[in-house]
Amino acid sequence: MTTSATRDDGPPARTASSTETASSKSEQAYAFIKERIRNGSYTPGFRLVLGPIAKQLGVSVVPVREAIRRLEAEGAVTFERNVGAQVAMVDEREYFYTMETLSLVEGAATALSAPFVTAGDFAEARAVNAQMADCLDHFDPHRFTELNRAFHAVIFEHCPNPHVLDLVHRGWDRLAVLRDSTFSFVPGRARESVAEHESLLRLIESGAPALEIELAARAHRTGTLDALLSYQADHHAAPRR
Repeated sequence: MTTSATRDDGPPARTASSTETASSKSEQAYAFIKERIRNGSYTPGFRLVLGPIAKQLGVSVVPVREAIRRLEAEGAVTFERNVGAQVAMVDEREYFYTMETLSLVEGAATALSAPFVTAGDFAEARAVNAQMADCLDHFDPHRFTELNRAFHAVIFEHCPNPHVLDLVHRGWDRLAVLRDSTFSFVPGRARESVAEHESLLRLIESGAPALEIELAARAHRTGTLDALLSYQADHHAAPRR
């Protein structure tokens, strides 16, 4: 009796379809984690545990691990021995450089936008600023920061120079990655910020010269930076600049 011989060539090769599915799951995990880092759900130092994230996404830990490795290569995630993967801690120098740059480009964008701000825009900006004032008594730094961006968008989004406007958007997005809210460190600055918003609106309404508006918008931004620098100095942790 003869039997036909069989060969064990190992597991079957991955098909194109299975490879595409794995890539899709990895991309899904990457987008999921990156968005939560961006919006502050995963704050600096947050531990990225494979199992819970995989369970949330309904996938195995493999695509989650691949996504975390990709984010590590981008600098958004670090891997510490005996700790595991975690959201990268803030590079203070990067934060200050971003704030300084944003003060310049947002000041320019606000001045360029000023002639195009409408009565409806002023009403919208003041409504947002009123919400910010309401936040002061029961302070929520994350919510305050969201409203702060909404306020400024009203007065800089009419900027006719798309390149300047793009730089402003990039600066705000970069800040969101670097730190959830500066105001959590310097809550006293929040009340000053609300008052400065009204002053800035009045300046634009009055038809003030573009340079005056630009400098006021720039000073408003650097005021927050100066408050944080003061906080750092008081706590003996000021970064080298």
